[in-house]
Amino acid sequence: MDYTAQLDTALNRLHEEGRYRTFIDIERKNGQFPHATWRKPDGTEAPITVWCGNDYLGMGQHPVVLEAMHEAIEATGAGSGGTRNISGTTVYHKRLEAELADLHGKEAALLFTSAYIANDATLSTLPKLFPGLIIYSDELNHASMIEGVRRNGGAKRIFRHNDVAHLRELMEADDPNAPKVIAFESVYSMDGDFGPIEAICDLADEFGALTYIDEVHAVGMYGPRGAGVCERDRLMHRLDIINGTLAKAYGVMGGYIAASAKMCDAIRSYAPGFIFTTSLPPAVAAGAAASVAHLKRDQGLRDLHQERAKILKTRLKGMGLPIIDHGSHIVPVIVGNPVHTKTLSDMLLDGYGIYVQPINFPTVPRGTERLRFTPSPVHGPDEMDKLVRAMDDLWSHCALNRAELAG
Repeated sequence: MDYTAQLDTALNRLHEEGRYRTFIDIERKNGQFPHATWRKPDGTEAPITVWCGNDYLGMGQHPVVLEAMHEAIEATGAGSGGTRNISGTTVYHKRLEAELADLHGKEAALLFTSAYIANDATLSTLPKLFPGLIIYSDELNHASMIEGVRRNGGAKRIFRHNDVAHLRELMEADDPNAPKVIAFESVYSMDGDFGPIEAICDLADEFGALTYIDEVHAVGMYGPRGAGVCERDRLMHRLDIINGTLAKAYGVMGGYIAASAKMCDAIRSYAPGFIFTTSLPPAVAAGAAASVAHLKRDQGLRDLHQERAKILKTRLKGMGLPIIDHGSHIVPVIVGNPVHTKTLSDMLLDGYGIYVQPINFPTVPRGTERLRFTPSPVHGPDEMDKLVRAMDDLWSHCALNRAELAG
């Protein structure tokens, strides 16, 4: 086989479909985010405003987080030096797990290097703990959940997105004595819609199933202490396993699950994705713990975040742009064509200094390609005005549809 030619074929296919992904080289400026420097391919630099980051609250530059990280790196050095089992467990890891368990009102929490790994490792390990397990998974679950379900070797059922009636049909058709788990999300990141948490918990109770929820796009931002939508809706006690990230609202890196002490102990003991991975650097764990602790009491930052998102959605709607609004902090503007989406992204960057990455298939279904904006408390009125004017200009220049989508 001509391996190089085969690689060319695979890459050319992406180019032809308009969904080849390009990375731009940006340098964040501590204390100035969302402003950053774009290092262009020709070696020149330009100031930009980042509108697509997942540092939802700007905690990646918060003094409390940076101070904790500096203290830890001075005290311990850079890396952890091993897996959690072999020299890689420190006081910083234990402190962070305690903060997370307290955040979610659970007996324990278990750290992973990312929320992707936490989902994949946990969901692929559950059938080892519960032989004959059937996993019921929402069709729009994140790729990490899909991968974990796919790899677990057990039975799986895919229910239509947020369709509790379809989920019921699937559960009724299975052995009532088989162990079961329902896996879903609280906030779906591409459309910004919410999962029907209470209805799914009711169904889980009825059929004797465990519940597994991904709160990655909600932790830090919803609930009186930032524990997510489950806390906001007073449902945390009904979720058996809660997955979250430290790389979005908390501004650092890492992922985790929070659950009963026995569940965490079992996953810790059986999941290869936990056992054989070097643990987070102590400084990262220290920064994350400081961020979690701070956001337990900073409701003002959460309120400002929601306010910024509401303002942006209102202004874009006012211009007739096709946005999807489910009431969350995520602001998707539908373009519907991968080439046009990439072109708009390039024009915003080159002409206006606004960076928003195009979202194409397979992240979203074909025909729903979009620009996905993530306003934060550090996106002020000036940044908002500049973005809205740019979108108005480009929508007119490109003669794009201004009929608003239903939320």
